[in-house]
Amino acid sequence: MSDQTLPDAAALPSSSPVLGAVLAMTLCAAALIASEFMPVSLLTPLASDLGMTEGQAGQVISVSGIFAVLTSLLVSSAAGRLDRRTVLLGLTLLMVVSGVVVAFAPNFGVLMAGRALLGVSIGGFWSMSTATVMRLVPPDAVPRALAVLNGGNALAATVAAPLGSFLGAWVGWRGAFLCVVPLAALAFAWQLATVPPLPAERQAGTGATLGLLGRPQVASGMLAILFLFMGQFALFTYLRPFLEAVTRVDVSTLSLILLGLGITGLVGTSLVGRLLRASLHGTLIAIPLAMAAIAIALVAFDQQPLATAALLAGWGLIATPAPVGWGTWLSRTLPAEAEAGGGLMVATIQLAITAGASAGGLLFDAGGHESAFGASATMLGASALLAILNWRLGAARRRSFQAPAPPRSARPALDHQ
Repeated sequence: MSDQTLPDAAALPSSSPVLGAVLAMTLCAAALIASEFMPVSLLTPLASDLGMTEGQAGQVISVSGIFAVLTSLLVSSAAGRLDRRTVLLGLTLLMVVSGVVVAFAPNFGVLMAGRALLGVSIGGFWSMSTATVMRLVPPDAVPRALAVLNGGNALAATVAAPLGSFLGAWVGWRGAFLCVVPLAALAFAWQLATVPPLPAERQAGTGATLGLLGRPQVASGMLAILFLFMGQFALFTYLRPFLEAVTRVDVSTLSLILLGLGITGLVGTSLVGRLLRASLHGTLIAIPLAMAAIAIALVAFDQQPLATAALLAGWGLIATPAPVGWGTWLSRTLPAEAEAGGGLMVATIQLAITAGASAGGLLFDAGGHESAFGASATMLGASALLAILNWRLGAARRRSFQAPAPPRSARPALDHQ
């Protein structure tokens, strides 16, 4: 299952406007990820304050995912001829508004409305991010710029859960959400100052994007991504109630465990390139298999804090770099249609987050963590099987292109009249 070597990343241009624009987008990405996943560490106090179950509270992640799916598929056509800088700034401002609405939400309905606004911001930003970076920097600097952008993603994923838990203990869940608002406002101001005008270009319509699913290799890859993220968030969303009610750790220990998960995630992101260079599809198959094994082990060692902490550290090491692997697969599979493929991948991931968090919540409420984590392992196993299918389809496609033409003597002779 070996794959060709990944290209080396080029250095980012050092010119102030270009570097500033990329860093401003990186800050925006970090604020988005922090906003999206902060509820993971705040489900218990949020549910208690608004009078709902923890499974119901988990739907605040689901609703942002639903609106992110819709936005990722529609943003190009909806934006029309608008300058993409204006669209990017509007999406960032929407994140600021969302943070304020969520922090001051008097009831569950207003809370969900605020999270829906965040979903629009998430889907629009991530669908446009790659295309925007490609217009900001020279072609040889695109890989490094995208790595910097995804570094903001990984950093926010590292600190969001433990920071949310820490802030929730000191200033309450509302204060924790409100703390992200200045970060989002700074991202807006920085992008306003550094991102140049980006006139609209010809964009693929929604039909063309969805039409990619007619290709077996693309369809199998997107299904593998769907089950990977469904399995991940059926478990990850409910870590706090699991750790508090089953493993019985206090808030400070909870924060340390989540911080450990985040730190190993950063380590995994920095190391995954070597694995992808050795074998792209081997890595894509191994990641969900290892995650499924950890999900099962968490049920087996659910009341042992040290074992649970070690398993979750392993989860962070393996799960966090998964998007890097599938992003590399996308660049190889659809090199000429990366923008349409990127929108489809964002929609798939957000749909998976929504479905996984919803299913996990229903199972967590009905059958406890055993049901939710068992379903997670099953979904992850399905992702591994689909990754194997994708590898086989890709290999067959390459063989069909490489098949030699039949020798001249084997070709049928022409009749000469």
